[in-house]
Amino acid sequence: MKFSKIAVLGLGKVGKLAARLLHDSGCEVTGYDTRTPREELPFDIARADLSDTQDLSRELARHDAVLSCLPYHLNIGIATAAHEAGIHYFDLTEDVPTTNAIIELSRTAKGLMAPQCGLAPGFVGIVGASRIAMFDKCRSVRMRVGALPRNPTGRLGYAFNWSPEGVVNEYLNDCEVIEEGERKWVSPMEWHEILYIEGVKLEAFTTSGGLGTMCETYLGKVDNIDYKTMRYPGHMDLMNFFFHELLMRENRKEAGEILVKAKPPVQDDVVYVHVAAEGTIEGRLQREEFVRAYRPMEIGGTMQTAIAWTTSASVVAVIEMVRAGVLPDKGFLKQEDIALSDFLATRTGAFYA
Repeated sequence: MKFSKIAVLGLGKVGKLAARLLHDSGCEVTGYDTRTPREELPFDIARADLSDTQDLSRELARHDAVLSCLPYHLNIGIATAAHEAGIHYFDLTEDVPTTNAIIELSRTAKGLMAPQCGLAPGFVGIVGASRIAMFDKCRSVRMRVGALPRNPTGRLGYAFNWSPEGVVNEYLNDCEVIEEGERKWVSPMEWHEILYIEGVKLEAFTTSGGLGTMCETYLGKVDNIDYKTMRYPGHMDLMNFFFHELLMRENRKEAGEILVKAKPPVQDDVVYVHVAAEGTIEGRLQREEFVRAYRPMEIGGTMQTAIAWTTSASVVAVIEMVRAGVLPDKGFLKQEDIALSDFLATRTGAFYA
């Protein structure tokens, strides 16, 4: 199903940039938000009550596809409206129950249902699959992503450039892994390790949602798969203290508000991606890595933060591939089914190269 008209819901930093990139790639874009953006944008802007199912369904029926850049808890309603309208659905969610609900919707969908198209899950899963494919037999793949301030202050060493709801969710929900061939759930903010990228010392620990559907896909094929978030050393212990000893896990909304007030967003950030896989090729044990540090980039005459452009570019590249017929146009899309070479060959995916 070819498409040109796409609705982008939520015009924060990521949504606004994704809409601009889609417009630049030839889509007819309408951006929806409860507030009108201050700056002039090259695509149409509309206001709608996105929590009203009937209003939302009416708006989506005018489009061929929808991209949700809204908080994860709104996405089941949006995906349901897209399903009813028979249009393609894309989002950036890391929330596992939301994705499971969308998988169920995809079984009877007329269009493509493609959640988890951001950075992690999303791009990191595409990279992980590309490393696995290098081996005759892959014994492990370890995926790490960190979105950090380049010049941190304070003991947390962090700034909330990403949705506080999403971060709190990742820090408190259980994490799926494959360990020694067994698919299981483990606690978040555990399995602590130290690693270095470009000489920068980082810590990594388990967080929820970053693997997407990889455990289901690779069960029985890869013995060990896990995903961890990277932070500057000391962060994990302080967040465990905050959430568990101070019992802030009992009030996630307030926890997010406190954290953003203490550590607001910064413009000078860095996104680290570290994917390492081990296995055998023609009987010899080898290790293959993909390690990158992505920094702010000028796009359309404006400097974009690393987390904004990496997230936006990932989902827009996927949409470009669907429009070009490189990816399916129906059913459920797994990120690990996307070839890294095809992703990097797109107009927007090339930013990652």
